[in-house]
Amino acid sequence: MKTDIVLKELLFKAVRSSGAGGQNVNKVASKVVLTFSIQKSEAFTDEEKNHLYTKLSSRLTTEKLLIITCDEDRSQLKNKTIIIKRFLVLMQNALLIPKKRKPTKTPRAAIEKRIKAKRNLTEIKQNRRKPMQ
Repeated sequence: MKTDIVLKELLFKAVRSSGAGGQNVNKVASKVVLTFSIQKSEAFTDEEKNHLYTKLSSRLTTEKLLIITCDEDRSQLKNKTIIIKRFLVLMQNALLIPKKRKPTKTPRAAIEKRIKAKRNLTEIKQNRRKPMQ
């Protein structure tokens, strides 16, 4: 991922934020909406784009746009920095390819421990029986 190219491709929009803030809420557009088109991006290879589509499919719109909003702070600039950090973390996590799991064999010690426990239980149950005559 080419971070400098990706940051240039981001589209920001300031919107009036909901919630607490008094009269300031009605005047100041502090909520920031980030829009990013994976399809139009030049920072990713085709393989990376396909990987992003599969990983972020639940977060994409029908036009294949990624939309993230932030209204945590009353400052538009702080919300913008927060949303950029979130976006970069989201992209890095989506591009990670998990390691394949190698199936392991059950250790010999675990098998022996299980058999020993079974033998112990059978001895206990045999000792409960009435002696044969």
